Amino acid sequence: MDSLPLLRAEDSVLLLIDLQARLAASMPSDAWVRTRDSAILLVQAATELDLPMLATLQYPKGLGPIDPDLEAALPDRAERLEKTCFSACGADGFLSALEMTGRRQIVVCGMETHVCVVQTVAGLAKAGYEPFVVADAVCSRDPAHADNGLDRVRAAGISVTNRESAMFEWLRDARHEQFKAVSKLLK
Repeated sequence: MDSLPLLRAEDSVLLLIDLQARLAASMPSDAWVRTRDSAILLVQAATELDLPMLATLQYPKGLGPIDPDLEAALPDRAERLEKTCFSACGADGFLSALEMTGRRQIVVCGMETHVCVVQTVAGLAKAGYEPFVVADAVCSRDPAHADNGLDRVRAAGISVTNRESAMFEWLRDARHEQFKAVSKLLK
């Protein structure tokens, strides 16, 4: 291994892909609860650290709004973008919204892992971004499909991490001014 890429708060954007209530109803309940709870923790940490956040909604006419618990956690400043294509990179305004942040690391959570997450991170990597998929913040209707999606992104050289690693990499040091606030979220 040459070098293990680590997240840098000053270069990170949190991306929430299609975490919508109607789509969540199709997921195994344990996987959905883990995904939603992990995404909420990441949103709370990103809020404390003032990271930019983007949330996509897949065909909201049919799949409805973002899950209400997650929507309640999202700050108003989080940009919400509707899409019909599976890759968020194809959504109107998505890549320009990312470009406006000036950041290159994209921390990804959402569903479904093997469809929208895989296609989005492939598009992000192709566009020159450095995606990180948060394994405990993604899910699919079939857990085997989720595992396959994570295997595929790993094989492509895309980093797969977890919520705690992401949060502590953003902090880097227990002397960080937001350490207590962020680490308290994990208790």
